[in-house]
Amino acid sequence: MTNPRQLAFIALRDVHKGAYADVALDRVLQKVNLPDNDRRLVTELIYGSVRRQRTLDTLIDQFAKKKSHQQPPDLRTILHLGFYQLRYQERIPASAAVNTTVQLAKENGFSGLTGFVNGLLRQYLRKAGGVGEAGEENTVSSLHTDPLQLPENPVERLGILHSFPDWIIQVWLEQLDFEETEQLCEWMNQSPTIDLRINPLRTSIDEVEAALQSVGILVNRIPHLPQALRFIGNTGSIQKLPGFKEGWWTIQDSSAQLVSHLLDPQPDEVIIDVCAAPGGKTTHIAELMADKGKIWACDRTSSRLRKLQENSQRLNLRSIQIYTGDSRHFNQFQNTADRVLLDAPCSGLGTMHRHADARWRQTPESVLELSGLQKELLTHTSTFVKPGGVLVYATCTLHPAENEEVISAFLAESPDWQIESPGGFELPEFVHSTPQGWFKVWPHQQDMDGFFIVRLRKTNNSE
Repeated sequence: MTNPRQLAFIALRDVHKGAYADVALDRVLQKVNLPDNDRRLVTELIYGSVRRQRTLDTLIDQFAKKKSHQQPPDLRTILHLGFYQLRYQERIPASAAVNTTVQLAKENGFSGLTGFVNGLLRQYLRKAGGVGEAGEENTVSSLHTDPLQLPENPVERLGILHSFPDWIIQVWLEQLDFEETEQLCEWMNQSPTIDLRINPLRTSIDEVEAALQSVGILVNRIPHLPQALRFIGNTGSIQKLPGFKEGWWTIQDSSAQLVSHLLDPQPDEVIIDVCAAPGGKTTHIAELMADKGKIWACDRTSSRLRKLQENSQRLNLRSIQIYTGDSRHFNQFQNTADRVLLDAPCSGLGTMHRHADARWRQTPESVLELSGLQKELLTHTSTFVKPGGVLVYATCTLHPAENEEVISAFLAESPDWQIESPGGFELPEFVHSTPQGWFKVWPHQQDMDGFFIVRLRKTNNSE
């Protein structure tokens, strides 16, 4: 079976039963050998339908007699695929989107409802002013009006139009105005870019650029980030690109690269990365220290630590020691580290464009739980730092309960700690330092993952 839409349907059925979108996608792609353009279509249909779930459900609610949650689950999935193509896929003619969706219904146990599926999608097209009669090659871009009906309430309006739960919209509207919140929503619904970080111990940025260009892969440099390149267009299999096996570079988003620069590790220091796996920041720290000194890479998940081990071997780094376990229970590291990195487990609200289903998995309750974990980690791992040493706290979320509130609570209880400006690294102008001294990367402004970073120093007189 090599029909991209049928493969997308199978994967989406798994997602609706609880599978992670990327895992479900891998599972279907591994079973077949598809040409690149079909693989891209399957990927787009799965991630797009998961991302846009709320909007697609609203369209079913609007056009069908039964609400989306009352539809048979598989039929709802088929309708998601149909509406997703009609609404968001510029290159697919409307007639093809309708006919292939009717075909999906027929092949997956709904042959008695093909008229219903056909009628529903054509009704959407008629409302959009793209008449929608058979044989008419209208595409999304030729539709004149938006058939989606939106409520007046700004939170629900943005939530339905851009497909986010209301509580996430609310969190953003408390920090940004309506227009910026909408820009952030739009940014989070784009396909993610891929950045790499060159390994200066093995190569130079010029050399990596030239090697990639020699096989027709284009990259852009990212201002102020000396090791960062961003891929332009499709890359094919990352592992097959020149320099990957040789350890010349590794994949890491530019926001994540900022974190280790802000830590500013120096050769021959002792560094503890307390939530290290899968190791993007750990290996960056080793590169910045010229692989001299000792880095303790701690994590409680041994399978993710294996990934760290593979990466450090590929990059040919020797200074990293792996330590398995929960950093909240380690007592052997007290007052031993020059610097500690706490890249805390978080809700990932700054990287939702990379994880299609994250917006539906997190809840206000899960954020509260994470915030408790972050406070425990910070309180305990701050004891690892020698007097006069540095701790950097970072998350890839944009939720104040996991960021500003965690740091404020910690500082209120820890008189021997204070926020400090970056060390020797000149931060890009766009990274806004707030009056309090922490840094926030807003994706719609900086075109990189959303991050929160703060650098703290332990005073010398603390025992």
